[in-house]
Amino acid sequence: MQVVMTEGDHRSAIIRFAVPVFVGYLFQQLYNTIDALIVGNFVGGSALAAVSSTSSLIYLTIGFFMGFSTGAGVIVARAIGAGQREEIERSVHTSLCVGLICGAAATVIGASLSVQALSWMGTPPDVMEDAGRYLRIYFSGAFALVMYNMLVSIMQAAGDSAHPLVYLIISSLANIILDLLFVAAFGMGVSGAALATILSQALSMVLAFVHITRSTDSIRVRLSCLSLHGAVARDIVSNGLPAGLQMAIVDLSNVLIQSYINSFGSAAMAGIGAACRIEGFAFLPVSAFSIAVTTFISQNMGARQPERVWRGMHFGLICSVCVIEILGLLMVIFAPHLIRMFNAEPAVVRYGVGRMRICAGAYCLMGFTHVSSAVMRGLKRPIVPTAVMLGCWCALRVLVLATIGARVHDIRLTYWIYPFTWTVSSVVYGFLIVRLKPDRIKREYMDINY
Repeated sequence: MQVVMTEGDHRSAIIRFAVPVFVGYLFQQLYNTIDALIVGNFVGGSALAAVSSTSSLIYLTIGFFMGFSTGAGVIVARAIGAGQREEIERSVHTSLCVGLICGAAATVIGASLSVQALSWMGTPPDVMEDAGRYLRIYFSGAFALVMYNMLVSIMQAAGDSAHPLVYLIISSLANIILDLLFVAAFGMGVSGAALATILSQALSMVLAFVHITRSTDSIRVRLSCLSLHGAVARDIVSNGLPAGLQMAIVDLSNVLIQSYINSFGSAAMAGIGAACRIEGFAFLPVSAFSIAVTTFISQNMGARQPERVWRGMHFGLICSVCVIEILGLLMVIFAPHLIRMFNAEPAVVRYGVGRMRICAGAYCLMGFTHVSSAVMRGLKRPIVPTAVMLGCWCALRVLVLATIGARVHDIRLTYWIYPFTWTVSSVVYGFLIVRLKPDRIKREYMDINY
C-alpha cells in the first residue's frame, strides 16, 4: 500500500514508517546472529571466529552495491511526493534494471576476490579454510540480497514498510530452521550456515518481486517496461554511487581494523565478532529512523514543504539518539551475559566485553552521524555524507592504525578508535545540521534541485 508522507502529523508519519522497518531489521539481525550462535555453540570458537572474520568483507562488497538502492529510493520517493506518475514508473523500472546489474556484479566480484582478500587481511591458518568456504557459498547468493534490497527500497519510497517486514519475518524464520537443520542436525558446519543464509535471502527476494509485480499502486513493475531510462539512471547513480562509496569506505576501514584484530588470534576474532553482532541490534533503531527520515524528507522535498522537512529532520534525530543511547547503556551493564551466549570461553568473553563496554557508551554519537547522513541524502546532497565518512571515519581510522597501531600492539586500540571517530563526525554534522532552517532548505536545496 502506497503511503504519502506529505500530510498529517510528521511525528506519527515517521514512527508509523520506522516501526515496521525496525521490526524487519530486528528479524534480519536475528537470523544473522542465529548463524553465529549456532556455529559458536554447535561447531566451536574457531568456527565462530571464521564466520566473524568474513563480516567486514561481506559488508564491504554488498554494502557498496546496496548503496545504489538508497539512491533509487530517493529518486522514487521524490517522484511520488511530486505526484508525477510517469516519472514514478520510469524511476521504478530503471531502478530494477540497475538492481539487476548491481546484483550480478556483486556476485562476480565477491566470489572472485573475497578469499584472496582474507589472505591479505592476515586471517589465521586455523580459521582460513572455514572462512573461505563460508564466503564462497555466501557470495553465490549475493544477487538475491542486492535485488531484494532494491525491491524493498522501491516499496519503502512509496511509504510501504509493512510488506518488507512480512517478507523478512518469513525469511528469518526459514533461515533459523535451515540453520538448525544444516548445522545442528546435518553437521555441515559453516557451509550449512552460509547455505541457510543464501536460501532464505532468495526466498525474501522472490516474495518481494511477486508483490511488486502484482501491486495496484504506481510502483507496480511490468516486465515488459523494464528499461534503463538515461536521465533517471544518471540520477540514481549520482545519488546511489556516493551512498555506495560511503558504505564501502566505512567497511574498508573496518576491514583494516579486522586485519589488526586477526593478529591477536581466534579468541579475539570470536569475542569481538560476537560484540559486533550484538551491536547490530542496538543499531537497528538508527537504521529504521534513517530510512524513515530519508523517505520523509524526499517526499516532502518533492512536495515543496521546507517547514515539514525541518520538523521531520529534528524529530528523527532526537528519537534515534535517545533510543540507541538507552540500548548502549543496557549493553554496558549486561555485556558478560550477552557475550557468553555465543561462546563461554574466558578469553572470548574477555575480548567481547572489553569491546562492548568501551563502544556502547558512545552509541548516541554513532546514531547522530547516521541519521544526519540520511538527512543529507534526503536533501539530495549525497556527496556530503560520503565526504564526512571518508575524512572522519575511514581516513582517521587508517591514520590511527598506521601510526599508533604500528608502534603499539594493543587490542584496546580497536575499541577506542570507534568512539573517537564517531565524535569527530558528530562535530562536523552538528555544524551542518544547526544551519538547516526552513528558509535555508527552500533557498539552497529546494529551489535549486526541484
